Amino acid sequence: MYGLKIQHSFDSAHFLKDYYGKCANIHGHRWNVEVFIKSETLNRDGEKRGMIVDFGDLKRDVKEVLDFYDHSLIIEKDSLKPKTKECLLDEGFRILEVDFRPTAECFSEFFYKAVESRGYDVEKVIVYETPNNCALYYE
Repeated sequence: MYGLKIQHSFDSAHFLKDYYGKCANIHGHRWNVEVFIKSETLNRDGEKRGMIVDFGDLKRDVKEVLDFYDHSLIIEKDSLKPKTKECLLDEGFRILEVDFRPTAECFSEFFYKAVESRGYDVEKVIVYETPNNCALYYE
């Protein structure tokens, strides 16, 4: 089995509705994401001979997926009161609503499926909220 790992990061804030711990307020992270792909074989012909894929292609695709979330406030759909959301939007904040609770665990599954949908055989995705704390998803 062969594998590649690409690492990319983005900065954003998130909010976890109905969470009452230390991180109950809107707060930000430098999300560091590691994407691992796998293959039982290598390309046998052409310019990609001896490779799973071109690192540049994988890097570009992972970057496109993750950069969409950069410098935004990520919230679960309908988790803010309409008036609160309206005020933030009036101030020019970039709010991205997702269909899941924006935790590292849920993001790891979401990014796994997003990269997989681009044709890669994903082994696992690891999402770091901090340098020491991460969540991972694999099938």
